Formats: sequence, structure tokens, C-alpha cells
Amino acid sequence: MQTIKRSRLKNGLTLYVAPMPSAQSATVLVLVRAGSKYETKRTNGLSHFLEHMFFKGTAKRPTPKDVAAVLDAVGGEYNAFTDKEHTGYYARLDARHIPLAVDWVADMLLHSNHAAEEIEREKGVIQQELAMYYDTPTSYIGDVLESLLYGDQPAGWDIGGTRQTVANVTRRDLLAYFQSRYVANETIVVVAGKVQAAKIERLIEKHFAILPKRRTTPKLAVKEKQTAPAFKLQEKQTDQTHLALAVRTYNAYDERRYAVAVLSMILGGNMSSRLFTSLREKHSLAYYVSTRSQYYSDSGYLVTTAGVPNGKLAEATHIILSEYETIKRIGIDAAELNQAKDCFKGHAVIGLESSSAMASFLGDQAILKDKAEPIESMLKHIDRVTTEQVLSVAKDIFQNKKLNLAVIGPKGEEVAVKAALRFAI
Repeated sequence: MQTIKRSRLKNGLTLYVAPMPSAQSATVLVLVRAGSKYETKRTNGLSHFLEHMFFKGTAKRPTPKDVAAVLDAVGGEYNAFTDKEHTGYYARLDARHIPLAVDWVADMLLHSNHAAEEIEREKGVIQQELAMYYDTPTSYIGDVLESLLYGDQPAGWDIGGTRQTVANVTRRDLLAYFQSRYVANETIVVVAGKVQAAKIERLIEKHFAILPKRRTTPKLAVKEKQTAPAFKLQEKQTDQTHLALAVRTYNAYDERRYAVAVLSMILGGNMSSRLFTSLREKHSLAYYVSTRSQYYSDSGYLVTTAGVPNGKLAEATHIILSEYETIKRIGIDAAELNQAKDCFKGHAVIGLESSSAMASFLGDQAILKDKAEPIESMLKHIDRVTTEQVLSVAKDIFQNKKLNLAVIGPKGEEVAVKAALRFAI
């Protein structure tokens, strides 16, 4: 079983170290509870903007090129990302250079200049990033769906903000947000790979001890209220229609999420899944189709996404809903359950062979639940899922009042699709 060492610095920062003796690389991942759910309508996009600014220069490395050159010189991989509930920064490199990676990440987060001229320059970069995202329906459909699910509250806003909120960002806004969220008690560091726990603890203590501990304001609780099927069209002239058909499920603490994970695998988790077979192989309606489950600290959903021919949205929706209804009415047998479990376990084991994947796996758990367990613990929960549990969650979640269909594509099928949703399951 994977050995994971958890410790806490005096300032409240939590550290997880996961040695991987067979690895040659090491990954340092820093996660901060500073995502778009912590923003206001005026400051929407600030978490993402601040993520960009950490790469723009520090006292020791004054320019963006200076920041990048440090890890480029040793062939390292590095980046950052912003989500609804956290922001992350990581560096993966030859394990011999792990002190350099810790120094690099700490320098960025604790000593960035946040220069006014760089802020103005970066506004244009982020505007182009947003434009690229809007022009990528396979990615942007997720934001359209969450805006439908959660509406005008932080959970429903785009992570990157809007063109207007980005244009209005000030240095004062960034510094105020940084000081309020980037504190030790809201920060988790994960180090995985060919490392020794004692040495890593000393390194983290050396570089992160100055991070202050401060009381923070909690994010607003997500409000969910739905009594009928919901539909949203993001009108766009595309060569195919992109859909995301979702049902509300459970949050990251609910034990039923394991049954939902198995259900997602059966519906659209691989190339032999029910919806892949039906939508792609049988009806030739899609190139890509998948079903996945999403969990947040206070909400969750199961969603099927696909790209289908313009004019075939209603047909594709009917096929997906039929599969939802079949599982709700009949359930699954033991053979299909075991196949889904084995596929889930196989994906998990293969996916965690790299130090970066291991760090991400542990960090996702830690940031949500302040507890990170080895993969074997999660797989035990999957092994305990029964056919009865899958049927039970299917009956609970596959209800008309929990249906949400988000679409990117041209107008023309709204009436037929709304009717299909209304009389679906």
C-alpha cells in the first residue's frame, strides 16, 4: 500500500509526502483554497488572473523569462490551473532537482512583484485565453452546463470571469485577494515521487514558514432548487451540436458517490459502455461521447457529453434519456458491475504511475476533505458497490426534475428537445 506522510507546519500549512521508490521524477504541487467560488460578481475571474501573475516576476527572478528559465534549464514541466474551489501550481522534474522545484514554487507564491505594468499587459493575454475557450465547444460546454445548474451565484460563474471583469482588474484587487486567501491554513503542499519525507519536510519548512496564518471568509454555500427539467442553448454557428445532459447527484462527502462513479463508467466510461455503443457504434451520431461524475464540496452531478450532427440533437437526447431510463427501471447485472469495477481500478492504477498524477490524486482529496488516502482505500469503496446500490442511486438521480441539458450550437431544435426532457423519465 502506498505510504503517505502527513504533517502540519507551525503556521498551519499541511504537507503530504508520497514516496514512489520506482519513480525517477518528483512533483511539487501547491493547492490553495482560492477558486472562483470565493469571488464576488465584481471580482469574478480574480483567482484565475492572480494565477497568471505569479509567473510574471519576483524579486529574485524579475522577468517572466527569468521565472520560466529556471525549470526550463533542467527540463522540468510546470504550470498552474484555477478551478471553482482551488488554484494549483506544480513543477515536475528529475528528482535530483527537487530543492530547485520547492524554491521555484515558493518564490513565485511568496515573492511575486505583481507589477502594475504586467497586470495591464496580462489583461490582453487573458482576454485571448477566454476567446480561445469560447471557441472550443468541447471545453466550454462544461461552463454552459454549470451556469444552467447553478445560475447567478459563484458556482455558476465562469472561472476566468468575463471580458468586462478582466478589463476592470486592479492591482489593489489582486493584492487584497492574495492577502485574504493565500494563507497557510488554506494551503496544502503535496510532494510525490523519488523523495524522502524527512528531507522534504525540512525543505517545505524552510521555504513556506513565512506564509502567514489568518482567519478567512468561507465561500457561499451552493443553492440548488429545481422542480422541472432545464434547458440552455448557447447559440453558436458550429459544424456540430455539443450537448451536456446532466442530473444532480451528491457532494464529495456522500458515500453514494462511489455507486455514481460505477454508474458513470457503465453509461459512458469507455468504448464498450452503453452510450458509446449506442450513440456512436449503433446510430453513428457522435465521434466523442462520455459520461462522468463531478463532485464539489457542496454539490455534484453526473453528465453525458457528446458532439452530434446539427439537426440530430433531439434524437441524441432521446437515446441518452432512454439509457438513463433503462438503468433506472431494470438496473444492471453482476457481470456488468464487475466489469465496470475492474475498468475503474485499471484506469486508476495506470493513471497514477507518474509523480504528477499521484500528487494530483492526493491533492484533490486533501483540498476537499483535508485528508488524503492511498488509491487502495478508494478502490475498496468501489469494490463494495453492489448492483442494488447502483439501482438505488439511478432511481434517485434519474428524475425529470433533476434533468439539465446544456447545448452549444445553432438554433432550431428547442421545442422538440424541451418536449423530450419533459416526458423523459
